[in-house]
Amino acid sequence: MGWARSRLPLAVAASLDGAGLVLLAVAINALRRSSLAHQQQLLLTLVLIYLSLGWLFGSYTLLKQPRLRRSRLLLRLATTAGAALVASALLGWLLRASPEITLLHRGSLIPLFALLVPWSALVRLGLRQGRLLNSRPAWQIVALAQEAEAVGREWRRGQSAPQLPQILQFSPTLWSRDPPDTAIALSSGVAAEADVLQFCEKVVGEGHPVMSLAALAEQYLQRIPPRWVGDQWLLFSSRIDGAQSNFEQQLKRFADVVLSVMLLLLTSPVLALAAGLIRLEDGAPVIYRQKRTGLLGQTFSVLKLRSMVPDAEGEQALWAQRGDGRITRIGRWLRSTRLDELPQLINVLRGEMSLIGPRPERPELEVRLEAEIPNYRLRHWVRPGLSGWAQVNMPYTSSVEDSELKLSYDLFYIRNAGIWLDLLILAKTIKVVLKAAGR
Repeated sequence: MGWARSRLPLAVAASLDGAGLVLLAVAINALRRSSLAHQQQLLLTLVLIYLSLGWLFGSYTLLKQPRLRRSRLLLRLATTAGAALVASALLGWLLRASPEITLLHRGSLIPLFALLVPWSALVRLGLRQGRLLNSRPAWQIVALAQEAEAVGREWRRGQSAPQLPQILQFSPTLWSRDPPDTAIALSSGVAAEADVLQFCEKVVGEGHPVMSLAALAEQYLQRIPPRWVGDQWLLFSSRIDGAQSNFEQQLKRFADVVLSVMLLLLTSPVLALAAGLIRLEDGAPVIYRQKRTGLLGQTFSVLKLRSMVPDAEGEQALWAQRGDGRITRIGRWLRSTRLDELPQLINVLRGEMSLIGPRPERPELEVRLEAEIPNYRLRHWVRPGLSGWAQVNMPYTSSVEDSELKLSYDLFYIRNAGIWLDLLILAKTIKVVLKAAGR
């Protein structure tokens, strides 16, 4: 699971943050000549508070960025520590902590979270300098001359793209040279050339791996550009959701139903409030129905809280743009928190959608998308979702180019779908909602 390996440094950073908090708490309370013998559960709670807020404010995702600005690092860590201090103080007030609970004293909390800022900063700087983030082998990409520029441009798309490997332009004499001393990724055009197998044998013989450019993108970019798939679309066939369900699909369906019922019950007050605000702003209707394409190309009516003025599209299907004047004031809040999607839990209960999967698109727009984006119909091979890998990695699509980037994330999901990736997407979706980072 490439997506899991790439998050190993984040897990290490979180573990070291937790260990640092525990050690600092022990040291501070020792200096104050107090004991933590009966405060272990509270100490664990403080660790969870700090780690959760660090995740929410993005202090761990900084490890994945190509360049780490120290000012940004200190700002995020200071924000995390400040929020954790406030949350811990609030916890002490709610618990009406007695004087024996020394962990929640101001004399313990203030130095604890103040010292955690430099500790966490050293953890992140150390991981970026250490082998854990720099142990990946050097790669070279071999591409045709007419492919090289497009390959570089595609690699740099998306959020926090890693450094582009060196691109070697294919020539008839390339295979006759000594094999390179790095791992090699071949573009689809080069893979079709004569004698490429002999060259690959030389590279492998030197102890270096060889893979396709699409596989390299899957591993390093955590997305698969559809133009790099070429005619290898059958690689996705093992993930197709057909009429016969395996155990994993049945388990996912069970989780969809149980969680959807729970979410509908928990969010019913929010839905009622949002419905009332929509009616107050510009009247009915509150629920918006729209045709979308689902599993294996079947259409269904998706349900949403209306976030645009009535009859916003008229006769023509249009993408929403940044600053779109059709979006109402309440609609902007609903979209930023993704609350407008909550009625789709009913679509999940009907079996038309899943909680996690590629977002369904409108059939009117897909006519153009299928004509301009290769392998677009592969996204129909799995049940569409309320949230997906594309939604937590990029904002709403507003063009064919955005839809192609979105498809690259969808293809990654189809290839790597499973319970752990679904849980990761669910966690990242919660983060988007809490930060109101949608659009």
